[in-house]
Amino acid sequence: MATIFSRIISGEIPAHKVAEDERFLAFLDISPLKEGHTLVIPKRETDYVFDLPDEELAGLHVFAKRVAKGIRAAIDCRRIGVAVIGLEVPHAHVHLIPMQTVSDMNFANPKLSPSQEELAATAARIRAHLG
Repeated sequence: MATIFSRIISGEIPAHKVAEDERFLAFLDISPLKEGHTLVIPKRETDYVFDLPDEELAGLHVFAKRVAKGIRAAIDCRRIGVAVIGLEVPHAHVHLIPMQTVSDMNFANPKLSPSQEELAATAARIRAHLG
């Protein structure tokens, strides 16, 4: 059975896409910790990030770096935090989270509930800074 991320890749489930190429996709988390919280995934469904072949894992991080630079330019923050947890969806993914302090990366914090319009506006701002 396809993961929710594979269903996003196929277009079956909509997402607020930030960046995409032939191997990777970045889209906004719909229950973000902070505005601009983005998920970066390989398009090839693999359960665990460290099961990716070395070249694909390296490519994922290079793609995430490009996206992180766009997020940082679009969202007022000190840094972009990176987290790999891998328990909630069985599809390798990296969280990119704008942060002012370390506590902004605490996944136990309450999640935001942005509207679809707010998510669309945030995604557009980030895309505008990807170059």
